[in-house]
Formats: sequence, C-alpha cells, structure tokens
Amino acid sequence: MTNHPPVLERKIARHLTGQELLDMPLLNKGTAFSEEERHDFGLVGLLPPHIEDIEQQVTRCYQSFRLEPTNLDKHIFLRSLQDTNETLFYRLVLDYIDEMLPIIYTPVVGEACQKFSQIYRRPRGIFIAYPERHCMREILGNCALKQVQAIVVTDGERILGLGDQGAGGMGIPVGKLSLYTAIGGIDPTTTLPIMLDVGTNNQERLNDPKYIGWRNERITGDDYNQFIEDFVLAVMEAFPDVLLQFEDFASKNASPILAKYRDRLCTFNDDIQGTAAVTTGTILAAAAATGKPLDEHRIVMLGAGSAGIGISNQLVATMVATGMSEADARARFFVVDSHGLIHDGRTNLAPYKIPFQQKLTDLSDWKTQVDGEISFAETVQNAHPTIMVGVTGQPGVFTESIIRDMASHCERPIIFPLSNPTSRCEADPQDLIEWTNGTAIMATGSPFDPVHFGGKAFPIAQCNNSYIFPAMGLGVLASGANRVTDEMFMVAAVALKEFSPVMTDPEGELLPPLTDLRKLARHIAIAVGTKAQEQGLAPKTDREKLEVLVDEKMWQPEYPRLVRT
Repeated sequence: MTNHPPVLERKIARHLTGQELLDMPLLNKGTAFSEEERHDFGLVGLLPPHIEDIEQQVTRCYQSFRLEPTNLDKHIFLRSLQDTNETLFYRLVLDYIDEMLPIIYTPVVGEACQKFSQIYRRPRGIFIAYPERHCMREILGNCALKQVQAIVVTDGERILGLGDQGAGGMGIPVGKLSLYTAIGGIDPTTTLPIMLDVGTNNQERLNDPKYIGWRNERITGDDYNQFIEDFVLAVMEAFPDVLLQFEDFASKNASPILAKYRDRLCTFNDDIQGTAAVTTGTILAAAAATGKPLDEHRIVMLGAGSAGIGISNQLVATMVATGMSEADARARFFVVDSHGLIHDGRTNLAPYKIPFQQKLTDLSDWKTQVDGEISFAETVQNAHPTIMVGVTGQPGVFTESIIRDMASHCERPIIFPLSNPTSRCEADPQDLIEWTNGTAIMATGSPFDPVHFGGKAFPIAQCNNSYIFPAMGLGVLASGANRVTDEMFMVAAVALKEFSPVMTDPEGELLPPLTDLRKLARHIAIAVGTKAQEQGLAPKTDREKLEVLVDEKMWQPEYPRLVRT
C-alpha cells in the first residue's frame, strides 16, 4: 500500500450541501463523510449509515473492478468512479498501479477511443468544435476549473496507432491527465483535457448514427492553422501560466505546431519529445547492458513520423553530447519510411526528414534489388544495425528473416517494437526472443507478459511515455519554468536511465517497476527543474529548495476534512 501524509483541512462554500456536494467528484467522499460532515453539509440520510475510511472503500472498489468481465468494462468502471469520486479513483489507481495503468492508459484507452461515442457517460473536459471557433473564449470561460495549470489537447487525427478517431480522441487527454495526477502528483483540480473537433476523415465514424462529434470532413490548410492559432491565443489569455501539451496530432501538423508555439508559451508535444526521451533513456540503459556506449551503435529507425524523427533527433543529440560530431552521429542512423530508406537520391522529402538522409555515395557497396528505393529488409541486410526501433503502427513488420539477419551480425540486438496498442506492435516479443535465441534486449510500447524461453523468463519492458510526461509536468510546474526545452527532455532521459535496474544489475530489467513511478517522477522532476534554472527559464533556487517545491507540488489522494465557511 502507498504511504500517505496526514489528512489536511479544506474549507468549502456554505451553499455546497446535500446532493450538490455528492455530485462534485473532486469533493465527494461517499461513505467516508464523517458524522460531523454529514450533519454540517446536509448529508444525513443521503448516505448509508456505515462510515468507511478510504482504505475500506478501495478494497470494495477493487473487488468490484475485478468482477468486470472485459478490460473495456474495467475502463468504463474506472472512468465512472473518476466521475463520481476522484480522490478514491486516484487512491485505487495508485494502490494497484501495475494493474490499473494498462486499463486507464495504453493499451485499453485505444479501444475506448474507438468506442467513445458508445461508452460516453458524463462530460469531462472541453470540446471546441470548428463551428464554434468564434466562441473559444466563452468556451474556456465555461470551464468550472479556474486555476488550470496543465492542459492536454488533441485533434484526434492520429490516436496511438489507430489513426483518425475524431471526437473519440478525447479519451487520450483524459487518460494522459489521469497520469499527470496519479504519477506526477499534479492536483486534479488544476488539469483540463481539451478536444479540438475539426471533423474526421474516418468514414466509419461519419456513418455511425451514434457518433457524437462534428459530422464533417477534417478542416485543413489555412483554416486549420488559423483555428490552432485562435485556440492558443485563447488559452494564453485564459490561463497565461499554463503548461500546454499537444497530443496525437498527425505528423504533418505536429512538428510545425511545436516549432511555431514552443517559444511563445510553455508547451511541448509528447509524441515528439516525450516519446524521444523515454526511448532514449531506455536505449541508454540497453546500451549499458551490452557494454557498448551509444555512439558505437548503428540504428535503424522504422517509421519517420513525429515519433520516429523525434527519437532520432534525441539520440543524435545524446551522441553529440558525448563529443561526437553531428555529422558522424547522423551517419549512424538509417531512417526508413513508407518508401524505404531516406537518402539524398529521393525527391520531395518532408523538410523534417532531410537531416536524416543518407548519402547515396556512402551506400555504393550496398547490395539492393532495385536502384533508388532501398527497402527496410535491404537496409537491415546492409547497415548491420545493433539497435532497431519500430514506430509504424504496422503489426508484423519486424519479420523473422529481418530479425534473424540482424541477430547474425550482433551479439546482443536491441529491438524496440514501440507501436501501440498491442494489436499494432511491430512484432510479438515471444517471436523476437525465439528468433534471436534469447539474446535480444527488448522493450515494447504496450504491456506484454514475460516471455519464457530456454527455461528462462524474459521480462518485457514497456517503453511508455508514462515514465516521462507526468514527471516533466511536475518538474515544470514545481520549478515555475516558463518554457519546455529539448535540454530538459535530455536530462529527463538521463534521469530515467539512472533509475534503470540494469545500471546496478546487468541481469536487471531495463525500466523500473510501475510501483516506483512516483519515486521516478520525483527524480526526473528535480533534474528537469534544475535544467530549467540553469537555462534561466525558472526562478533560481538551491537543490534543497527545489526538492521541497517538488514534494509540495505532489498532490496525495487523501480526503481532507471539510469545513463550512
């Protein structure tokens, strides 16, 4: 069980009584209201007479959770609990985090987004639909939370590896902010999920009579760009000190949006920067397990969207930080998109891909079938990578022949099939272990059970952004940083590596257990806050004061004693 501090006192307005108080999930205590509170707030008779403490409530809720027949039913149960009693929801999640995390986040949140219209029960967060674009300030003003410090926003176009889910994408900001609180300790009264509904090109959603989003094809071009600009300006006016996280935007929009706004307000894109940081930290731990530093590895990146390029950029920066030239670092990267290896013989490359193009003159001795396009398999055959990362959303693309070829040139191949949910993973971990004869060092984006091979159990690390973005939020907000930089993500990646069990035990796991996520969040947050201070982006304090700020920022799921004003 989790250790918790003494109960605090909270004063609330006199008029909040009876059923109105019970209907407020951030104040509702259910059967845990004391006898005094029941009399003071007009609750006598509205609740069963037996008074429980939060531990008893957690036990009862956990038993009910276990009775739900499917993972989606479990997800719905937890969301219903969150909409009824947020403190109890977070206490339950924290006490059973290894079991709850996959339900409220990946992989189950993907199915929840697909079925969002069918399982929609109660409003949470804010929807800003394109037809209401002229009302953005009014919409933000309608938010009941007036001290918003953290926003996660999506337009629903690239939900995990599932593509365009339209308004169903709201499940992602809701899930992300749940982790901001559960892991990063951000007070839930200060978090706001937002869905920018600019339509959907998912014909299944448009044809669904139950679909609750704006029934229109996606807005694009100048109209879309102006909509985003108006949104950012409205947020800056309503919540000038907010941390704004962009989430699950299509690659064609994600990088330009980040570039446009990162110097105007405190913002980051988790798909680009968070994914890069958690992958870099985990790869650094894996490299340590091989006994070879990162700058001696050769990397094939399958997928050149926002995640693939973001990871590659972070790894290049990590190599450069060790003293390697940028040109030499980039020469060790072989980035493959839907048209094959990125090289300087290809035309019409997106600008963000060009820095990773290989020179054809350096590939003159490669054996390929066709001039011009170099396939993924041919890239592996010729580049002899020691690290391979997949962020394609295409299941099964890490084939047996490709993996066996990689393993034939590498004693301890590092293989990261990172696409999620589970159905989109580039390879099954069981196959990867068998094809490499148990030599692979592996991490996946979604959770997998340990693999048994050769009389040994191989735990599969979940290289998931939940190790980074809640801690980033904690570090930014606790330190008072006014911007989020790549250097802050760099130190977050290093701090994650420092927490890896493999750093003290060569046979240990790549990533710490989920039960240590709050401890890890504190460790990363302090590193992030320190870097923000070094860059002049946060008020300067000493280390001890920063640690106090971080600890004070971490909200605990305990009921306060309610006192009427």
